[in-house]
Amino acid sequence: MKPKVQLWVQQRGWDLASNTYEGSWRRQLQPATDKLLEFADLQAGETVIEAASGTGIVTLEVARRVGPGRVLATDLSKDMLAVLEGTASEAGISNIETAACNAERLATEDQFDVALCALGLMYVPSPLQAIAELHRTLRPGGRVAISVWGERRNCGWASLFGIVDARVKSDVCPMFFSMGAPSALTESLSRQGFVDVKEERISISIDYPDDESALVAAFVGGPVALAYARFDEKNRASAHAEYLESIAQYRHDDGYRVPGEFVIASGRKSPQ
Repeated sequence: MKPKVQLWVQQRGWDLASNTYEGSWRRQLQPATDKLLEFADLQAGETVIEAASGTGIVTLEVARRVGPGRVLATDLSKDMLAVLEGTASEAGISNIETAACNAERLATEDQFDVALCALGLMYVPSPLQAIAELHRTLRPGGRVAISVWGERRNCGWASLFGIVDARVKSDVCPMFFSMGAPSALTESLSRQGFVDVKEERISISIDYPDDESALVAAFVGGPVALAYARFDEKNRASAHAEYLESIAQYRHDDGYRVPGEFVIASGRKSPQ
């Protein structure tokens, strides 16, 4: 898929998922959020740029920790950013700015103390270019922290992409697990000029209380939302059945405990 087409698919897909994503994934992603924030080591008064912020699952906590520092949240999806803006307003958080832009071309010439990307690097056409942009937006000595999903074999829900592509060719995430391979993320950070690079791999359980919540999270609240919207009723029914069968081994009581894996890495821009 050509990069421009992939970006369009991502934008439209996340626009569709914007009202479902938060409810489906906030709790599930908390371990990755906690570790990312630990690696970021945020301090009050710092300035932060976040690429692929989505609805602000990480952004809101970042804003609280660095207040009165400034946070610039960027995302390809204007609808995701609208959810973030509404949530921030309701919470009385006023130190967040937003910008709709591609992670490979961040819409700012400012330099920040910290750059973050929480589970967004898997979706861009060129992860290396996105990392280069994070490096560009940091001041000398600034810090970066990035999280991605881990290896395919350690993510029990990974059959989802094949199930969708078998019904409507989407190529929505052709290289989704590439950054989760051993050392892939740290090597990419080093290639783009970061120093003092480290990473940690964590295993988690993605818990769903019932079939419906598992299906909504997979098909409606995530990156395949656009492809799924093109399914007719027959394809939806068969895709649901196939996906539930693929995670049946993780059945727990009336719901599921599906294994997952995250990789979190950090580094620093050279002070020179």
